[in-house]
Amino acid sequence: MTAAIIDGKAVAADLRLKLADEVSEFTRTTNVQPHLAAILVGEDPASAVYVRNKQKACDKSGIRSTLHRLPDVITEDGLLVLIHQLNNDPSVHGILVQLPLPAHIREQVVLDAVTPLKDVDCFHPENVGLMVQGRPRFLPCTPHGVQQLLLTSGIQVAGSYAVVLGRSEIVGKPMAMMLVQRGAAADATVTVCHSRTKNLADITRQADIIVAAIGKPRFVTADMIKPGAVVIDVGINRVEDKLVGDVDYGPVSEVASAITPVPGGVGPMTIAMLLQNTLTAARLSVGREVHG
Repeated sequence: MTAAIIDGKAVAADLRLKLADEVSEFTRTTNVQPHLAAILVGEDPASAVYVRNKQKACDKSGIRSTLHRLPDVITEDGLLVLIHQLNNDPSVHGILVQLPLPAHIREQVVLDAVTPLKDVDCFHPENVGLMVQGRPRFLPCTPHGVQQLLLTSGIQVAGSYAVVLGRSEIVGKPMAMMLVQRGAAADATVTVCHSRTKNLADITRQADIIVAAIGKPRFVTADMIKPGAVVIDVGINRVEDKLVGDVDYGPVSEVASAITPVPGGVGPMTIAMLLQNTLTAARLSVGREVHG
């Protein structure tokens, strides 16, 4: 068996085309252009690349993007002043704080400072709570991207046993919660595994769907996969000069029925979902959409 490749780059491109039409229609009827403000603190090369890719995607979709570059010596209070200004700027609909932040800045304090109505990453506890209750204002970008890949690939999620590797606030926890909800690409039975999980391979070998977001290169090996399982690799790790996922792609692709590559799998979907959230935020700002 050789796994079918789930092409996130192609799916994301299709979604961005549809989104561009929606943005154009929204701007035409409201005279409001969706606007994403990104904050980049310091000179981390990977963060700079991520922000640049997000800006390019915004431009292609008709979404205005503004980058606020700040030195890594900025104080936490200085960063909070900028966030307060953006919160109160009616022309800004989404605020993205690129992570990681310098060690002297408390990440949670900064993320909590973003108003929930502009929290397009869905990190604020109010938005997380709404998502957990199944009435989201926004959906977390990477987990939502994973769901869209499962949906467009025609993968049966309802009734399936899904194992999520990793319990981060950004991917693992929300991914598990979204898979267990009622609805499309959901209704799964879910187990979350992490660094303290015992007999991990015994658990993963039972899974119909595995979402790997554990942050360890090539951690998931072929002997951990049930034949025919679907493997979604969220990880992105640099090994020497190569980007690899959390899954040992070659051997695992000989066991799985479908698999996402790294790069070109989940990554492009994360950006597409960020743009979707920015449009949603713009709609909320003019009363065209309500959560619930």
